[in-house]
Amino acid sequence: MSDVPSKTNSIEEMRFRLLIDAVVDYAIYMIDPDGIITSWNAGARRFKGYEEAEILGQHFSRFYTEEDRRAGLPQRALDTAINEGRFEGEGWRVRKDGTHFWSHVVIDPIRDPSGKLLGFAKITRDLTDRKMAEETLKQSEQQFRLLVQSVTDYAIYMLAPDGRLTNWNQGAQRIKGYRPEEVIGQHFSMFYTPEDREAGEPQRALETARREGRFENKAWRVRKDGTRFFAHVVVDPIWGDTGTLLGFAKITRDITEATLAQQDLERTREALFQAQKMQAIGQLSGGIAHDFNNLLTVILGNLEIVRKRIGEDPKLTRLVDNARQGALRGVSLTQRMLAFARRQELKFESVEIPTLIEGISGLLRSSLGPSVVLETRFSAELEPVMADVNQLELAILNLVTNARDAMPDGGEIVISARKAEPRDQTRLSLKEGAYVCLSVTDTGEGMNEETLSSAMDPFFTTKGVGKGTGLGLSMVHGFIEQLGGRFVLKSHQGIGTTAELWIPVATPASDIRPVIGEEQSAPVAQLCVLVVDDDSLVLTSTGLLLEDLGHRVVAAMSGAKALEVFETEQHIDLVITDMAMPHMNGAQLAQAIRLKQPDLPIILATGYAERLEGFATMLPRLSKPYTQLNLVEVIAQAMK
Repeated sequence: MSDVPSKTNSIEEMRFRLLIDAVVDYAIYMIDPDGIITSWNAGARRFKGYEEAEILGQHFSRFYTEEDRRAGLPQRALDTAINEGRFEGEGWRVRKDGTHFWSHVVIDPIRDPSGKLLGFAKITRDLTDRKMAEETLKQSEQQFRLLVQSVTDYAIYMLAPDGRLTNWNQGAQRIKGYRPEEVIGQHFSMFYTPEDREAGEPQRALETARREGRFENKAWRVRKDGTRFFAHVVVDPIWGDTGTLLGFAKITRDITEATLAQQDLERTREALFQAQKMQAIGQLSGGIAHDFNNLLTVILGNLEIVRKRIGEDPKLTRLVDNARQGALRGVSLTQRMLAFARRQELKFESVEIPTLIEGISGLLRSSLGPSVVLETRFSAELEPVMADVNQLELAILNLVTNARDAMPDGGEIVISARKAEPRDQTRLSLKEGAYVCLSVTDTGEGMNEETLSSAMDPFFTTKGVGKGTGLGLSMVHGFIEQLGGRFVLKSHQGIGTTAELWIPVATPASDIRPVIGEEQSAPVAQLCVLVVDDDSLVLTSTGLLLEDLGHRVVAAMSGAKALEVFETEQHIDLVITDMAMPHMNGAQLAQAIRLKQPDLPIILATGYAERLEGFATMLPRLSKPYTQLNLVEVIAQAMK
């Protein structure tokens, strides 16, 4: 009977040995209490490269690296197994061919029933592939961390699912001003403006990112020092392999400069568009006014002749006078249009603004009524400006009247003037030189942005039908631009409006144009007058007025025809030519005539102010529409 258990044990031991030898993924072998190898399996042979005959009887420390052997790691592993009942660890081991592999090691002590140490069971697993993958991942993470930390133009950081910061890069520190220890663990809503926090924007950003897979927005954020910057923000959710939300990746870029630059560009484009629009409308208005002046010249000239020839019939006289008054209203309208188009005739002179305002203060106060207070404020160092006194007075009256109309329940109007600062010239793109800012400020209703943008457009008005032509502000704009200055309107609804006139300071070198004198003209003897105009109605009307004055008239409808007439007509005493004609304008015609007859008097007739050069600037000017009296005066001046 005793042989049966012994045989059974032998069979079990053989099965166990076969099992151990069949394992090729683990090195499983026995070592005695001194560390000598006493068994060897197929897995050990595969991992370490040694055959059983080569390794049995050798010390297991030969598998350790030289550094680990010097450090006493083999004996420490055995001591740990003895003292703690188990040793487990990872480290580099050496194969027979000298190559290294990363191993996971377990050492268990083997004792008999009495507790005597018989040796150790040692199991080793080759984890080199896993170790290399971990090292590669670690290196990749380190490189990514270094990359993120080196980025200074973007704030890149992570948030926990509840929105608290878990890391912080250099870009975040540069943009937001916080050090890592100041923000890690804090809720990211600290970077939002108070109004955005109250509106729940931080939580909305996380919820959107979680729901839609991404959140992107542009908004104002707050730095550590309390200043604000305009940020482009992207928030992406980070999900685990099991679908669990691990947190959020947040990237913030400071786009304040780019945004402000874009806004400046848009403002510049808007200003350019506005300038081009005003220029186009101005050219249109100037052209219309020129054509109207031609028509009004015909109407007024013919009415004058009719008035002379109807005798004393009161009914006919009243009809003619009424027609003439209507035509004069048309003259006033065209003058306003020419003012907007910057083509009105101006008389430039040095003007003291305080003196000018004082001179019209009575008129201003009487037009305002008792409910409006008028106040003036002028700086002591104010210099005189170069302007047309009459037109400047009219511009101020226009602005004050508009201010009054904006305060139906009364209020205050302040007229002030100050010397312009250099930054003002840069902001308004004024030409180099000194300027005075004359402003009219009211406490009225103010204008919204839409109304303000159209306020200077001709014929735009917020007043009722029949209460305004819509040309007041456009006339002021054109007048100031013609002076070489700027007209600026500023307004806030419910606060009031400020109109600023930026006018060049008068200098000794300022251009002063000759103006027809107003002294009594001496009578002129009968003349032969060559009249040139491409408009047949104006040509006929002017001829009739001159003939009524006793002069002989020779007519031509173009510059070329006038030169032909000049060759055939030997006794021409005076030339009156329209300025704006096709092919050859009045100045070119005058130049051609002066080459033939240098002393011949020439008068330029024009429907609006034009830029002249050379000797043409010294010729007498006849502004349309003109009357017979105007003809008498300009002919007297030309014939001196």
